[in-house]
Amino acid sequence: MEKTSKTEKAINTDRAYDDVKKEPSPFRQTFMQKAIEVRDLSFGYSGNRIFKNVSFDVSRGDYLGIIGPNGSGKSTLIKLLLNIISPTKGEIRLLGYNIKNFPDWSKVGYVSQKASSLNISFPATVEEILKANIFKKIGMMQPTKTQVREQVYHALKIVDMEEHGRELIGNLSGGQQQRVFIARMLVNNPEIMFLDEPTSGIDAKSEEAVYCLLARLNTEMGITIAMVTHDIGAITVHANKIALTGDKEVIVLNSGSGEEINEETLSRLYGYRVNFHILKHECRNCCNRISGKDEN
Repeated sequence: MEKTSKTEKAINTDRAYDDVKKEPSPFRQTFMQKAIEVRDLSFGYSGNRIFKNVSFDVSRGDYLGIIGPNGSGKSTLIKLLLNIISPTKGEIRLLGYNIKNFPDWSKVGYVSQKASSLNISFPATVEEILKANIFKKIGMMQPTKTQVREQVYHALKIVDMEEHGRELIGNLSGGQQQRVFIARMLVNNPEIMFLDEPTSGIDAKSEEAVYCLLARLNTEMGITIAMVTHDIGAITVHANKIALTGDKEVIVLNSGSGEEINEETLSRLYGYRVNFHILKHECRNCCNRISGKDEN
């Protein structure tokens, strides 16, 4: 058994690509327009350069996993793509529009890191959490109560949480809360979803359920997914593109073109040795429909 020195850390990612990842979504084949376009992007904090002359594209219907060591700019990249912070140089286009002039942010869903640290005493029901996002979208044009309820519970059904609509959000488990936050995005029928470590702090079973849910939303509904995660193994199972951040770079690998994540690339970006093993893996849940019901 190979030993690792004190200065040489190892990450074992004993996962592999499964059928969900190898078979491209029909939406990816149909909609080849760009969901995200980044050109010559540079950014830094107080003289500390995070990105330098970064360029990459993400097509509509892609499932992009964003991985990299701590401090490499994963969350910063998401904030740049959402126009929460501005680059020092370069251009970002989202769904064909320059983000400085993006016309309809209801088409964009976002679950931040803070969502996982919700105060358990927060006095709002699951239904109220989703309703608030609908009202945010429509402004003065209020739908009927029946329409709102139908919209809310349709989204909750997709994430298999329709029976929890009247429960307080703080009484749910971490995995259930994350599914509610995903449903909160779904009520606005988004074209693209950004998630910043949505599986942080939840158990392994709930983590797998979140990955599988996002894979089904991507494959069956054609929603573009961009997700930050530390779990290299899990994201390489589900995502069709992987963005590696580190050393002021963003390297995007497209699994459909035969590009592979390898130990050499990961080790260079992480700054220490990364053991990356591809084993046979099958994610049965990803073969189930987004209704949440098992197929016989």
